[in-house]
This record gives sequence, structure tokens and C-alpha cells, in this order.
Amino acid sequence: MFKKISVKNLTYSALFTALISVLSYITIPLPFSPVPITAQSLAIMVAAVILSTQETALAIGTFLFLGIAGVPVFSGGRAGLGVIFGPSGGYLIGFLIGGIIISILTKNKENFWQVLAGVIIGGIIVIHILGFIWLSQATGMGLKEAFLSGSLPFIPGDLFKAVLAAYLGIRINKSLGNRY
Repeated sequence: MFKKISVKNLTYSALFTALISVLSYITIPLPFSPVPITAQSLAIMVAAVILSTQETALAIGTFLFLGIAGVPVFSGGRAGLGVIFGPSGGYLIGFLIGGIIISILTKNKENFWQVLAGVIIGGIIVIHILGFIWLSQATGMGLKEAFLSGSLPFIPGDLFKAVLAAYLGIRINKSLGNRY
């Protein structure tokens, strides 16, 4: 199922784990939502377009493991299992599932619109659905209220990030010689 992972694959995964972690410190809190705007979702999208599915799972899984273990890599320097079980936990879990979906949908594609569609499906739709359902459960909000406060305000920015991720991913893959 999975190919043997090389040092080169581990290096790519580690670089994107670091990028996701660093970009989690770029946050904009919103007064009406327990979920902040972060740049880490852009890193998830770019990583998933560039990396293989196995590397994507490893990079995002490592990011989540580090955060759960107490390394302050979640948005705003938060860490711990409590963050996963808190209001933004669904978005974090969505990063892993959405990232894998992006990676599957965008491999071997150089067409901007096809890559963008994959990024929107995995990086926006999947992450937001998991996120606002989890937010609803964690806070006791209704699904509509959770969507209105935890997803809707973020969609315009995420659409911008998706366009940027598709563009950057295609350009970087071309410069790397389309590794896959």
C-alpha cells in the first residue's frame, strides 16, 4: 500500500511539519468565533499539493502529534490534548483528512483548475464540515450557529488561500521536476 519512505521523503515531510507549525503563529482572533483565522491552513493546502499522500499524512500527522504531546504548534502557540477536544479540534483533525484528500485529488495534475478543485474539496469543504460539526458538539451550539460562527466567516479567506496554494503548488512541483 505505502512505498518505502526515504530520507528525502522524511525531509520533505519534516519541512512541511515545520512550515505548518510556524504558520500557526500567524493568527487573527475573531470576537464572534472561538476559532481564529490562521495561516496554517495555507500551509496544509500547499503541503498536500506538493507532497505525496504518504508524505502529506506524515507531515500533518507529525504536526498533530507534536501539538498533542505539548509542543506549542497549534494556533496561537496552544498545545495539548485539550485543544483537540476543544472547539477547534475538528478543524485540526480535518487538516489531516482534508490534506490526504487534497493530495489524492491533485497528484499528477498540472491544470490549475483541477488542482484548485482538489484544494477546495479537501482544504475547504472537508475541513469546514468536520470543523463546524465538532465545534457544535464541543460548545453545544446548533449546527447552523456553529457554521455561521466557525466556518462562514473563514470561507472567503480560505478561497484566497486555495487559489494561492494551487498556484504555488503547481509552480513548486514544476521546479522540483514533478516528483510524482
